[in-house]
Amino acid sequence: MEHKLLILSIENRKVSAEKIQEIFTKEGCIIKTRIGLHEGVLDKCTNKGIIILELMGEKKDYISLITRLDQLEGIKSQLVQI
Repeated sequence: MEHKLLILSIENRKVSAEKIQEIFTKEGCIIKTRIGLHEGVLDKCTNKGIIILELMGEKKDYISLITRLDQLEGIKSQLVQI
């Protein structure tokens, strides 16, 4: 079984979080696993972060998700298939 991971680098979590969550909700049926990482905790929380998504389905099923995320400012994505 091939695994499809979409890795997102987010430069400004405070600005992008709501838009990203909206996209994830719309495309949620193809997201099997979601892991969010950022440095710091509580009052020392950083504004940069990484999200790792495990995607399900065929490439045509998740190309819309990737396209929508790539249109957001400060977001870089990389699809990894292993």
